[in-house]
Amino acid sequence: MATPAEDLARSIPVLPSPDIVETRDFYRDELGFGVVGPEMDDYLIVRRGDIEIHFWKSGDRKLPEVSSCYIRGGEVPALHAEFSSRGVRQLSPFTVRPWNMKEFYIRDPHGNLLRFGCAPEEV
Repeated sequence: MATPAEDLARSIPVLPSPDIVETRDFYRDELGFGVVGPEMDDYLIVRRGDIEIHFWKSGDRKLPEVSSCYIRGGEVPALHAEFSSRGVRQLSPFTVRPWNMKEFYIRDPHGNLLRFGCAPEEV
């Protein structure tokens, strides 16, 4: 039986996608995520290290434009450097925001906003 230290609860975002294949290709090919589990037409799970994001097929193309998730942690500065060197489209500058978090943003091809952040002292 797993102890609480071995199996911590966590939150995993589930974002809408009007095109699962295009979403898979973007996260895998541009952001370096791996695809988890069987590939399905209506659901996708991607993971990179401890970052996991799920996607469900949505017929409403406007939903991704108002959806987002926040990814926080000490690996964020290295991710920005890597994404910058890869030429990831719609990569924002990595800057300290008014709420004292150093952040950058990426919009996926459908409009989902990925917000990456860490405390400035973690940089």
